[in-house]
Amino acid sequence: MGKTLKSYFFWTHARGSFHYDVMVTLILAFIFLTPQVWNYGDKPIPISGFSGPIEVVSDHGRGLLVTVDAADVHVAAHADDAAIRKALHRAIEPVTGDAVFVTHWETVTGSDGAPLQWRVHVRR
Repeated sequence: MGKTLKSYFFWTHARGSFHYDVMVTLILAFIFLTPQVWNYGDKPIPISGFSGPIEVVSDHGRGLLVTVDAADVHVAAHADDAAIRKALHRAIEPVTGDAVFVTHWETVTGSDGAPLQWRVHVRR
């Protein structure tokens, strides 16, 4: 038994032999069955449609200024700064990527006081 396991580890069996076929079958089973069992984290992020356009412009050498509609930012009304920063990052991530840091933000409100847009200042 030890000799057989050692020969499997060092791949010493001739092509077309029973043990060779067993090794190839185990490798193929690993390749095709493990993604169903383990999450490798390689699936793309699902992107839902944005309710309005996202505008990305330069912030005069300090980073980027991203303007996003308020409907695309899902944040509670009385959320703290950390929750707002996380929600803004999540909203702009499909456009800017994950490698940005939200430095500060401003809200553009309508005549009724409800937020219409967020102006998010980010750095890479």
